[in-house]
Amino acid sequence: MAEITAALVKQLRERTGAAMMDCKKALVEANGDLAEGEVVLRKRGIASAGKKSSRTTKQGSVGTYIHAGSQLGVMVEVNCESDFVARTDDFQELVRDIAMHIAATDPQFIRREEVTPAALEKEKEIQLARAINEGKPAAIAAKIVEGRMSKFYEEVCLYDQPFVKDNATTVDQLIKTKIAKLGENISVSRFARFKVGDGIPDQPEAAA
Repeated sequence: MAEITAALVKQLRERTGAAMMDCKKALVEANGDLAEGEVVLRKRGIASAGKKSSRTTKQGSVGTYIHAGSQLGVMVEVNCESDFVARTDDFQELVRDIAMHIAATDPQFIRREEVTPAALEKEKEIQLARAINEGKPAAIAAKIVEGRMSKFYEEVCLYDQPFVKDNATTVDQLIKTKIAKLGENISVSRFARFKVGDGIPDQPEAAA
């Protein structure tokens, strides 16, 4: 039996968009052969998600999640291609899971492309200053910044975040797994997260 390394699993995931666990199972079945592992995933329909990503999604569902105690709530719109898929239990489960995930992780953006230039530059400045303070030469510090930006995206972008129910799978991979299963493109278009007290402006102190 060939050794199934994390690097090999990651490589198959990048080629197919399938979840980490699906990639590992496929590689085990393929005895570590990357090409054969991709064939295994294609046979299961898991590797087809990427081909559907350009399709228009005009149907879908608005889901909500209210955390225990009613102090935190989320509303999210998840889109698909047909009303039929939008009504399925699988799709509704995905919507609920994403709403719950947003409540737990508080992402600021949906995808990397949506991160504002201002937020990006601010984070790069912070990481550059941090690297320099650690004693790294300027040329090395710049490379360290690029490496640390992946962690930044993971913190602020919904699609890059590890799914709260399975840290080995990102939200993006979770969605791709559903795309493969349901046969339609699926995307998150918008969300709002509400926490009691966050929207109340600070009150000026009363004059003595």
